[in-house]
Amino acid sequence: MTLAWALALTCLVLVVLNLISDGIAIWHSKPRATPLPPAPDAPPVSIVRPCCGIDNFCEDTLGSSFKLDYPHYEVIFGVARSNDPVIPVLQKLIAANPQVPARLIIGEERVSANPKLNNCVRGWEAARHDWIILADSNVLMPRDYIQRLMAAWKPTTGLVCSMPQGSHPQNVWAELEIAFLNTYQARWQYAADGVGTGFAQGKNMLWRRDILDAAGGIRALAMEIAEDAASTKVVRSTGLHINLVDSPFPQPLGKRTLPDIWSRQIRWARMRRKTFPLHFLPEILSGSATPAVIGAYAGALFGFNPLLAAALVLGVLYSGEAALALSNKWHFSWRMPFLFLLRDLMLPVVYVDAWVVNDFVWRGNEMTMREKERPST
Repeated sequence: MTLAWALALTCLVLVVLNLISDGIAIWHSKPRATPLPPAPDAPPVSIVRPCCGIDNFCEDTLGSSFKLDYPHYEVIFGVARSNDPVIPVLQKLIAANPQVPARLIIGEERVSANPKLNNCVRGWEAARHDWIILADSNVLMPRDYIQRLMAAWKPTTGLVCSMPQGSHPQNVWAELEIAFLNTYQARWQYAADGVGTGFAQGKNMLWRRDILDAAGGIRALAMEIAEDAASTKVVRSTGLHINLVDSPFPQPLGKRTLPDIWSRQIRWARMRRKTFPLHFLPEILSGSATPAVIGAYAGALFGFNPLLAAALVLGVLYSGEAALALSNKWHFSWRMPFLFLLRDLMLPVVYVDAWVVNDFVWRGNEMTMREKERPST
């Protein structure tokens, strides 16, 4: 019975921690009823968007760069290769929107093994303004995109970020990706931000140029395989904080496949394990699988049906996730609880994989976590 009570207590603690993370995320990620107007003294901003290939909703996401309600900004698109099929799309958008200063830079600077960072270097160095946003090509920017990033900047801030909010799914696998992105990854990132241990997310990053330049400029982000991990270490080394926007910006997903989702999750997990191993170590406890298994075992020791005990634990945890999604008006269908379950069955496998495998492929680029095998910069 001592073991049973110990397991029951452990299960209760994990459930409470998950529910607390839901509560923090609900509190910190409130959706806005109306767009945020720009400040009267809004400084000029440069937006650097690295592009590679044609994403779902490509014209919508890239075109949103020109529809921002902000008085003074420029957009710089970066493409690594001259034969990339996204180039005609960018040229068409730039020509159709002469009201926004925009440029296309073709060619990368090989500063790291990270192709995205290599694709950002020239754009960063060509930026005219001291406030610079690095934004992925598949982000759908709302009208108040810049001012919402700026509003999160405090006197102690060194970087403002927004994780992706999965939206516009067109099949069940896209909904599975939403189960990963919204009520799992975004939830824990808001929880970390809420307790003052925020970390960077490379999807949207607002920098003040002097902060990164003091660390060696954008090339300093080559210190890690992932530019957001390097950004986290740069900002923390200055004693400043990383803050999140009030609600994450959408990433339209369209159609996805299970291999797409699997490869993305194992890539991110391997990067987290390599760059922040001590933070990654307890990640096995962040999903619902571990408390459900512990709850089932404790239930069996107390003489209850273990499947019913696990179902009870999952029901409580998934209710918290549903509350988070619904309170933010994020996508939520009748399939989502079943996809939460599939996600939580995948997470322990992803976790183990991250500890034993070092290599992955990202947009056709073979990459490795093995220091001695990384390309020299």
